[in-house]
Amino acid sequence: MLKETFHIAVPTAFFEDESVNIQGTIDHIRDLYKQGVKSVLVSGSTGEQHSLNLKEKIEIINSLVLEEELINNMEILFGVSSIRQKEAEELAKKIRTTKISGILLGYPPYVLPTQEEALVYTKTIINLSNKPTILYNNPKRTGFNLSVNSIIQLSKIELVVGLKEAGNKEKVGLLKNNINRSNFHFYAGGEVELEEKVLEGFDRLSSIAGNISPMEISQWFNKMLTKKNITQQERVKIETIIQQVYQGSPLVYLKKSINQKRIPMGICRSPIGNI
Repeated sequence: MLKETFHIAVPTAFFEDESVNIQGTIDHIRDLYKQGVKSVLVSGSTGEQHSLNLKEKIEIINSLVLEEELINNMEILFGVSSIRQKEAEELAKKIRTTKISGILLGYPPYVLPTQEEALVYTKTIINLSNKPTILYNNPKRTGFNLSVNSIIQLSKIELVVGLKEAGNKEKVGLLKNNINRSNFHFYAGGEVELEEKVLEGFDRLSSIAGNISPMEISQWFNKMLTKKNITQQERVKIETIIQQVYQGSPLVYLKKSINQKRIPMGICRSPIGNI
């Protein structure tokens, strides 16, 4: 199952014509690996997942599996979601045969499946991928909110190892009282209100700011989990990083910062980055 308490949701690199720059994406992952990062999420939480079509996602996977040092020494997670279940199924089948460590399973945006339809969707994708699965509930972006009862039901599946909850953070306390598994984890999406989320029961982090300050964010989060003292100097440093990343579009800031390291992260797909 998934061991790392901290992974970084990496952006996808694009050329100036907005086509995928797979090598630029891998260059960034390799740079994080050299800095000591042990886990990344590809095609996931940076808001680009639904701009990538199935062919592009499969091309990224094909390139990742050729990176033996990375695939053998990191927990590489891959975001699986699609407005069409059939495409998510194809992606899951592709991932099944690889050394990708696990999947982040999101829900189709806009179409608003019922809870029953979402359960069928979830179980189908999990069975096809046969990988440890983090459920991803993000009602603000998708319009769909996975219910407490649905999460409890899905938590009984051994391959379901956690929930990334971007909706109501208070939901986690209720879930912890109803999910009797020590190996089920709650992932915070990004660093905003992270200390409050840890107090609510979140015990893992899907990091955004870690793309530019991986060790600082990792150490800060681990101190929270272990209830160690965070110095005022550390707080000021982290607050500065978070303010820089989240003051506008995080993706635009991340790509600008990564490009400055001479890693070809390129641009965002419009309308992100229009300003």
